[in-house]
This record gives sequence, structure tokens and C-alpha cells, in this order.
Amino acid sequence: MGILVAAAHGPVRFTELERAVNGISRRMLTLNLRRLERDGLLVRTVYPTVPPKVEYSLTPMAWELHTSLTGLVGWAERHRSAVAEARAAYDTAAKQGPDAD
Repeated sequence: MGILVAAAHGPVRFTELERAVNGISRRMLTLNLRRLERDGLLVRTVYPTVPPKVEYSLTPMAWELHTSLTGLVGWAERHRSAVAEARAAYDTAAKQGPDAD
């Protein structure tokens, strides 16, 4: 998801994606980019320069997915505190045991 969100600002270069996606190694980023390209979600464009310039951009199918992801992220942000409260209540009840009712 992070790669698709970052690539939505694209076209983007590998190093830009590397900076934008926190906590991902170069190897994992490379593998994920290849998988997304294989799945038809990213287009990889190589320019014949020295050193080679490579850019990634979203396909129309990925733009559609990005729209859904944006809605999901918005939902998560709106309900973050409610989820935290539900987790805290659940954890408190779990610590008290099943006989606490």
C-alpha cells in the first residue's frame, strides 16, 4: 500500500520511493516493485541515460485501487481513537478474566 500511495505522486524514482516508504529495505522494495509491475499496477520506464534513469508510475488499474485505499486510510484516521478505546476495553476485560462479568 505504501508504494502505491507514494507512486501516486509520480512518476517517481526508486530513491524517492525508498525515502517515502518507511521501514522497507532496498531488497524488499525491489521485490515489491517487481511484483506490482507483474500484477499490472505499476509501469517501469527506463530512460537510456548514464546512469540509467528509472521511473515508476501507476497504471489506470492502480489509480482505481488508490481511490479505494484513500477511502480506507480516511476511515482508519477517522476511527483511530474509537479503535484504541475498543482495544483498551478489550485488554482490560481480558486481564480481569472471564469470571469478571
